Amino acid sequence: MNSKCYYFLYFFSIVLVFSCTHVNKKTESFNPFFKISLAQWSLNKMVKNGANPLDFPKEAKDLGFNAVELVSELYSKKIKEIGFDNTIDSIGINLSKNQVKCLLIMIDEEGDLAHPDEKVRDNAVERHKRWVDAAVKLGCHSIRVNTNGTVIKDLWLTAAEDGLGKLSTYAASKNINILVENHGGFSSDPEKLMHVINTLNMTNCGTLPDFGNWCIKWDKKTKKCVVEYKDYYKGIEIMMPAAKAVSAKSYNFDKNGNETKIDYVKMLQIVKDSGYNGYIGIEYEGEEIGEKEGVIATRNLLLNAAKRLN
Repeated sequence: MNSKCYYFLYFFSIVLVFSCTHVNKKTESFNPFFKISLAQWSLNKMVKNGANPLDFPKEAKDLGFNAVELVSELYSKKIKEIGFDNTIDSIGINLSKNQVKCLLIMIDEEGDLAHPDEKVRDNAVERHKRWVDAAVKLGCHSIRVNTNGTVIKDLWLTAAEDGLGKLSTYAASKNINILVENHGGFSSDPEKLMHVINTLNMTNCGTLPDFGNWCIKWDKKTKKCVVEYKDYYKGIEIMMPAAKAVSAKSYNFDKNGNETKIDYVKMLQIVKDSGYNGYIGIEYEGEEIGEKEGVIATRNLLLNAAKRLN
């Protein structure tokens, strides 16, 4: 082989090495504007089928997460078995053992903070207070609450302001946020929800926008949504100014790994444009693949979509 050939091979090798190094550095240096956490509801079927909810921190860690969002409903059976305080203490031990932090607790089955009956509403406020205290003990920044209430607009607005205001006042003394998710009823109507949030004007009362959950009225007989907030993207945009957490809902995926119902690039662009840079929690609710597979698919989608943002 002559010297010209040696020179060409040497030059080609240098270019190849440089190109590969450049690509790797570009890939390694990519960091999305947000961090990713795992919502416990993603694994709710496991718990309902007998898995111990106290093992969730380990399950999350094994899947590569170091931050989680708990769901109170999934601990109902455990609380009956060993008591509320022992359950919270056990969760704390397992979080610490697995070096996983708890961001927030999603509260269900503790009453509706927008119930039209004040006595019922006040009872719900009292029942939520122990979860505010639990959030303090577990190092969380927030609890997520429900404000489904009534579908009579003016009555709902008044009731939601009252219930949220009372609980937020208590939570403020504990440095805990009270977050409302679009989670059914008028809470899934962003304009009405934000009217309540803005009227209260409390620094610790905000929103947890969810990419899904837009059903305002549900028909129990047909098990179908009969009134839905149609523009998901506008809804997220309206809720983001008060957001202290974000939930990446996912159901099913196409062959390219995209969510079949939600445009993740469009959603993430809205979240980014709002200035939010906190955690986005994965909440998989699909049926076509397993729960853990759905969690991984959603994480991959979040990261791939983030690379396509402006």
